[in-house]
Amino acid sequence: MKIEAAVTLGQGQEFVIKEVDLAEPKANEVRIKIVATGVCHTDAVARDAAIAPLPAVLGHEGAGIVEAVGSSVTHLTKGDHVVLSFAHCGRCENCLTGHPTVCDTFNDLNFGGVHDDYTHRLSLDGQELSTFFGQSSFGTFAIAHERNVVKVDKDVDLALLGPLGCGIQTGAGTVLNKMRPEFGSTIVIYGAGAVGLSAIMAAKIVGCKTIIAVDVHDSRLQLALELGATHIFNGTKVDVVNEIKSLTNGGTKYAVDTTGVPQVVRQSLQALRPLGVAAIVGVTPEMSFDVHNDLMAEGKTMMGVIEGDAVPNVFIPQLVEYYKAGQFPFDKLITFYDFNDINAAFEASKTGEAIKPILRIQS
Repeated sequence: MKIEAAVTLGQGQEFVIKEVDLAEPKANEVRIKIVATGVCHTDAVARDAAIAPLPAVLGHEGAGIVEAVGSSVTHLTKGDHVVLSFAHCGRCENCLTGHPTVCDTFNDLNFGGVHDDYTHRLSLDGQELSTFFGQSSFGTFAIAHERNVVKVDKDVDLALLGPLGCGIQTGAGTVLNKMRPEFGSTIVIYGAGAVGLSAIMAAKIVGCKTIIAVDVHDSRLQLALELGATHIFNGTKVDVVNEIKSLTNGGTKYAVDTTGVPQVVRQSLQALRPLGVAAIVGVTPEMSFDVHNDLMAEGKTMMGVIEGDAVPNVFIPQLVEYYKAGQFPFDKLITFYDFNDINAAFEASKTGEAIKPILRIQS
């Protein structure tokens, strides 16, 4: 079928909306009418650093309505409201033990440009286009394997829900699924973007007593206070490590870095108390730190977390329930853009004008 899609033709090039061809879903796949999709930093990295084969249709925070199902699909039917999340094999040891975010073939399935049968579903004038995260949600329709399609409550505005499939899931899941801080404990979140603010809301849900937000934008820090932070620090105005240690009588027990900035990653370790735990979720370049003094000598733990260590079919409906109960107001992070304004949405994300842009694709 013919669809409209934002195509990335080459590295660093702006998105161009074109008419492309979408194949029919195979036995274990569904076709989704995309209602809206989030704009994520990972999409920008894919465009600018070509971490997936190009040309491609990017987009990996899709939300829509099931329009057609393959012959072997069992848990989805036409008309279901769904959120699309990351692709995973469902067969390896990590998938089978509840950790699909570290699937043995995660990189191949999400960044390899093909579906799990190593074929394409999208083409432009006869040229195959790469798929992203097993979905390519920057289009009016998408094909995805039933494994990475999550049925959600029809009572909630579907246009809001796409970012639950990646960025918001990452921040909230890092706290709720991986770190699991004790009631009354202390935590600091570095970076008050969509991922960091989601982590702050999650920390409030579990009852952390001291929730510190660190960022360089005062407007984002004020929103962090509104969403659950108890204290805020602007990293350009204070010595973050000294301020945190003074406030918490020696450091926090938990830290989440969402920035990927080496200096900030080091701060996340240095501002921990002995036996503290730091989770790194931002894409971080090669860096150095003092292993003895910053980590080993005080028994600290530094760990990487992907996609919030979530099982999307379990975790995303939980986040929706928290939202409905007023405990997870992630809608305060969102700015909507028309699909045709996709390049403006990416620019707003880059400059910080918008925390979590969402593209409205279809009604």
